[in-house]
Amino acid sequence: MAIVPSTLSTFYKGVPPSFQWPVKFCIYNTVVAFVLGAATGNVSQVDRVWTFLPTMYAAYYALLPLWPSKSPLPLYPFLPETAHPDIAHNFSPRALLMFGLIFIWMCRYVTKLVAQSALYRLDISLSYNTWRRGLFNLKDEDYRWAILRSKMSPLLFQVFNLVFIAFMQNVILFVLAVPVQIAAMQQPAKLHVSDYFLAGLALLDVAAEFVADNQQYSFQTFKHSGVRQPKTADWPGARIEWTTADANRGFITRGLWAWSRHPNFFCEQTFWVIINLIPLVAPEYPGYEPPLPLGSGTPLESLFPIIPSLVISSLFFSSTIFTESVSAAKYPEYKAYQQRVSMFVPFLTPVWGLYLKLLGKKEEIDKLVYGQDLPKGKKKAE
Repeated sequence: MAIVPSTLSTFYKGVPPSFQWPVKFCIYNTVVAFVLGAATGNVSQVDRVWTFLPTMYAAYYALLPLWPSKSPLPLYPFLPETAHPDIAHNFSPRALLMFGLIFIWMCRYVTKLVAQSALYRLDISLSYNTWRRGLFNLKDEDYRWAILRSKMSPLLFQVFNLVFIAFMQNVILFVLAVPVQIAAMQQPAKLHVSDYFLAGLALLDVAAEFVADNQQYSFQTFKHSGVRQPKTADWPGARIEWTTADANRGFITRGLWAWSRHPNFFCEQTFWVIINLIPLVAPEYPGYEPPLPLGSGTPLESLFPIIPSLVISSLFFSSTIFTESVSAAKYPEYKAYQQRVSMFVPFLTPVWGLYLKLLGKKEEIDKLVYGQDLPKGKKKAE
């Protein structure tokens, strides 16, 4: 029984003070996610807390002076006495700003205070889009996990559950908060122009993601009900006059989705890139020593400051490839959509359009992707 505490003690000796609680919390979440997934047969456990964990890690770093040197309760945040006095006693305005942005990201789907139904009134304090997609329903599971489960042996799928679904995803959610840790170490006296500029971009990004998600939700509602909702029932930016051709096509190609096949994913990645950049472009940034020993001069060491951006982009790219393979098999016109519209970056869609025009295929592809019954005055992506 004494082996486990001894092992943990040895492990913590190599972990810097400001990383000890987050690492402990990450390990705990990994174990819980794996056990619950294996016991219930539902491996969407990390999905349910995806919105909250980066915010919790960010809060830990932004509020470091509040934490005691020893945890009074299991998993209660703490900052060891060996931590640098500056970060233990001084709040970092940059870390607080980043925490605020991440908190807004978490709440980007919070409903209006004056809701139109009891459904809307219930989620004033929740991440609305996660709630309405059913991820807080313990019986619901991401459809992609079911597809993967059908392609693997039970043993191999449990290995995948442990390594990627439970462990790697929890590590990713922890890594997303590393830029806030860097900001907490910087201890700037005040915010600079770069902080305000990037914060403004981050807010615009969250607003665009909000619009993209609500356009998708409005489309799916029309597709499955066949009834157009009153314009006042949809959020601003999602009040699109869906047509029968849109529903028959099966997937959304209007609004922001006419310019990007995954505008919400594009905004999500961009948001975390912006968060990653805030401490890196600050005047106080002289370089950064990785918190864990990676080996002097290794590529990983030099890339460490931008690892959050690389990790989130790699995750979304690989996940999107799989998601699109499912969509292409399900919807006949989806391959035309892939030819016409950029996967992520909306500015590339006009380039694809020009390329198809040079090949003489643009009119045919546009007919498949956008349909022939668009309301007059509505522009397609050129």
